[in-house]
Amino acid sequence: MLSSVDTALVGRLDGVYYLGAIAIGGMIFNFLYWGFGFLRMGTTGLTANAFGGKNERESALILSRAMIVALAGSFLLILLQIPILKLALAIVNTSDDVLHYTGVYFSIRIWDAPAVLILFAIQGWFLGMQNARYPMYITIFINLLNIALNVYFIYGLGMKVDGVAYGTVIAQYCGLILAAVLFFRKYGKKYINTNRARILVLSGLQRFFTVSRDIFIRTLCLIFTYAFFTVQSASFGEDILAVNTILLQLWHLMAYGVDGFAYAAESLTGRYMGARDKKRFTAAVKLLFAWGMGLGAVFSLMYFIFDWHILRIFTDNEELISLALLYFGWTIAAPLINSFCFMWDGVYIGATATGPMRNSMLISSILIFLPAFFLTADLLGNHAIWFAMTTYMLARGATLLYYAPKHLFRNPAFGGGELEKRLHD
Repeated sequence: MLSSVDTALVGRLDGVYYLGAIAIGGMIFNFLYWGFGFLRMGTTGLTANAFGGKNERESALILSRAMIVALAGSFLLILLQIPILKLALAIVNTSDDVLHYTGVYFSIRIWDAPAVLILFAIQGWFLGMQNARYPMYITIFINLLNIALNVYFIYGLGMKVDGVAYGTVIAQYCGLILAAVLFFRKYGKKYINTNRARILVLSGLQRFFTVSRDIFIRTLCLIFTYAFFTVQSASFGEDILAVNTILLQLWHLMAYGVDGFAYAAESLTGRYMGARDKKRFTAAVKLLFAWGMGLGAVFSLMYFIFDWHILRIFTDNEELISLALLYFGWTIAAPLINSFCFMWDGVYIGATATGPMRNSMLISSILIFLPAFFLTADLLGNHAIWFAMTTYMLARGATLLYYAPKHLFRNPAFGGGELEKRLHD
C-alpha cells in the first residue's frame, strides 16, 4: 500500500523524472533490503519449528542471532552507502534528472537501514511464534504514518522525492518503537537471551546461516530479476519507465495480498513440522493453497473489470494511462499465475527446505527469465520484459512443484511418503 501511494503522489507531480527517481531508488533499496529478507523468512521458519517443538530457549536464541545479524548488516550498509549509490547509478541508463533525484532519495532513505532490518528480524520472530497480529499492527501503523507524512511533506511543505524519503525514515523508526513496546508487553524479558556462549553455539549458528544462505541466494536472484526489469524499463525511455513502475505496483499489491496466506503457510507448516503433526500440516497446505489462489483469482477479476479506473488512481496523465493499457493484459494474468509460486514459497520456508527454493530461483531467473527476454526483445519491445516476468513466475511454480515430493512430502520429520499420498489424494 505504501509504495502504491508513493507512486500515486509522485505520479501527480510536474515532471515524469520524479516517478523515475522513485522507481530507481526503490530498485536500489529492494536490492539492499530484500537481500536481508532471510532475517524475516529464515527467522519465521526456524522459530515456528522451535515453537512447534515447545523449545522456548531455542526461540529466544533465534531472535538474538537474528538481531545481531540485523545490526551488523545495517551498519555495513550505512558505511558503504557512497560506493553503493555510485555503482547503482552507473548501471542505470536514464536521464540526468532521474539520476539526480535518485541520489537525493537514496542519501536520505539509507538511514532507515537499522530500523528496517531489525523489524525484519522481530516480525519474522512474531510470525514464527504464531503471532500474526503484531506484524499486522506494526505494518498498518508504519504505512498509515508514512502516507500521512508523505502527503504533508509533498502537499504541505512542497517537497518532492526528499519528502517521500523523510516520511519513510521517520515511519520506520516509529514502527520499531511500536514493535519494542508490543514485544515487552506480551513476552517481557523471557525471550531475551544475552548469553553469548549459547548464542554462538556452532550447531545453532550453522543451521541459522545455512537457512539464511539459501534464502539470501534465492533473494538475490529475485532482486536481480526486478532490478533487471527496472533497468530495461529505463532503457525504453522515461514514459515506459513510469508506466512499468505503475503496473509493477499492481503486481506488488497482489503479491503482498496473497503473501498474507504465504506468511500463514510459513508459520503453520513450520509449527506442524516442528510438532511432527502430519495431519494438520496436510490440512494447512490444502487450505492455504485454496485461499491463496482464490485471492489471486479475485485480483485478476478486479484488474480485468477496473483496468482504466485503477490506473487513474496512480496518475492523471492521460498519455501514460493510454500507454499502460497496452501492457495491462500481463497485469490481469499475473495474480492467477503468481499466487501458485507464492504459496509454495511459504510452505518451503516453514519447512526450512530452503535448498530447493534456492535452486528453483536460480533456474527460473538465469535459465528462464534472461533467455525469455533476450530472445524476444527485438520482436516485442516492452512486451518482452513482461513476457519474461510471466515465464519466470511460471517457472518458479513449476520447479517448486517438481521438488515438493522429495523435499516436503517425504520429509524425514513425517516418517516417509504418507504425507505425499495424502496431499496427492
